[in-house]
Amino acid sequence: QVELLESGGGSVKAGESLKLSCIDYGTVFNNYGAGWFRQYPGKDREFVAAISSRGLSTEYAPSVEGRFTISRDYTKKTIHLQMDKLQVDDTAMYYCAAAVHERFTTRISEYKYWGQGTQVTVAS
Repeated sequence: QVELLESGGGSVKAGESLKLSCIDYGTVFNNYGAGWFRQYPGKDREFVAAISSRGLSTEYAPSVEGRFTISRDYTKKTIHLQMDKLQVDDTAMYYCAAAVHERFTTRISEYKYWGQGTQVTVAS
């Protein structure tokens, strides 16, 4: 069972940083690939970053490549999203998710478990 809870969202100015965290209160999070998605009001959820179960492989959306870093802490059953050089367009609700397999994936259909989301707001 996987139960995810995000934290770390907030309001910042453009150019500043935030670090999102997602902890699993279940038992098997470390066995699955994981990812972060974001959703703008009235839009579909979109891929941001993904990491394999062992943390050896990662993937990023072109819009965040070089600014965001995904990582995972196995002892704490947590994944993080370090967001640097934030832009106004990064304003969205951010969700973490666990995949149905150990690989990283950009496909939303391959994620089974979702957190409730944490809001990130970037002002100009």
